[in-house]
Amino acid sequence: MTLLQVVVLAIIQGVTELFPISSLGHAVIIPDILNWNLDQQSDWFLPFLVVMHLGTAIALLIYFWRDWYDFGMAVAFNRGPRPAEERRLFWRVVIATIPAVIVGVVFEKMLKTFAFGLPGVASFFLIVNGVILFAAERMKRPANKSLDALTLIDALVIGVFQCFALIPGISRSGVTMVGGFRAGLEHKDAARFSFLTATPIILGATVLEAPKLLKHGVGAQKGFDPSNMLHLAIIAGVLAGLCAYASLWAIMRWFKNHEIKAFDPFAYYCMGAGALFLIVEIVT
Repeated sequence: MTLLQVVVLAIIQGVTELFPISSLGHAVIIPDILNWNLDQQSDWFLPFLVVMHLGTAIALLIYFWRDWYDFGMAVAFNRGPRPAEERRLFWRVVIATIPAVIVGVVFEKMLKTFAFGLPGVASFFLIVNGVILFAAERMKRPANKSLDALTLIDALVIGVFQCFALIPGISRSGVTMVGGFRAGLEHKDAARFSFLTATPIILGATVLEAPKLLKHGVGAQKGFDPSNMLHLAIIAGVLAGLCAYASLWAIMRWFKNHEIKAFDPFAYYCMGAGALFLIVEIVT
């Protein structure tokens, strides 16, 4: 893997993870479209992607630091401006993470093969992702619920929606926001809850996968040793984090100012890009 490839993948990760356009789908499709000689089935590739995601998680922690600080104070010390409400929201974030964790652990090997071996499938599901976003804008319930009123069932349903993001091309942030819409949240509240649930999942995946870079980095590609692969992953993580923070600022501002059909630009992009990628895959 070259430094240029690392930079391109990091920028793609930083932008597409938080925009509802599927970072995993782009990570599978773009290297294939560019004819990069990357073995995405290799034992080092998933840990490499996870370290990039760590940069995104750090960006989320920095952006939402107040939420996590209030969660900690409320849960540990029953202190803060609204400790009861913060504890309530914290446990709903926990509930929303459980389904994806279970599905990810149980089907890890199958999902890895499915995710990284089939760019054509990722292209198809990118189109599906666009259709989901487009339909959600036209089928969502009126925004009649705040995050404080989110129920345990609402959180569990959002968590189930999140499981679909294990399919390449389906956006995690997108489907969890759609789940929030179905619960009656506004765009900005659905986005906030989506990003809060992303943080523990990404951090947990990093703890499990990142050490594998040291174990499998050697021999992954000729001329690389584990330390070199780890250094490249760190560079990618830092760059992805910077891009993710800028993307997070942009998308939260977008949802704050656009409550009507705010998903439409992302839906059009996913349907158009997915169709283009699929045509390229078929032709080549």
